[in-house]
Amino acid sequence: MTLIDSKRPSKLYYFSERSSLERSLSLGEFRLIPPPPDLAAHAATPGQYLSLSLMQSFDGTLFDAAPGVDSYLVVHNAEEFGERLHKAVQRTLPNWAGIDAAVSYGAPSPLGKVFSKTKDHAKENEWRFAWRPMHAGASVHPVVIKIGSIEDIAELHSRND
Repeated sequence: MTLIDSKRPSKLYYFSERSSLERSLSLGEFRLIPPPPDLAAHAATPGQYLSLSLMQSFDGTLFDAAPGVDSYLVVHNAEEFGERLHKAVQRTLPNWAGIDAAVSYGAPSPLGKVFSKTKDHAKENEWRFAWRPMHAGASVHPVVIKIGSIEDIAELHSRND
């Protein structure tokens, strides 16, 4: 039997453009996306899941990894955030199953390719939330989820803070 450490970290970090993060903070708005084509091509069921990834630790070099990223959210209570997120997704996508865990780098995750990346991505230190439809043939497109304000468990910072 394989044991999976699915205990959420105490904090999570979400990097993006400030305007998007302001909506995340005040409305709890997050976009769940299908896998990128390079990962989807290798999945057992290509493109058949939606995910949201946050970082388990702060890494300022991530600002340089994506154009337009100028701010980040610090989620101070990852446990509460995860519960709110899963509850909101269940309301929006009732026939989908969700799980969250740390991404494995350089070795396959027991949770499959959704939670596996090559070793050269290890600096990302991701915590991934993922959902898949519970019935075959479901259409998978990006979905915007609103979990409500997270101002009580998160705060917004700029790159220069």
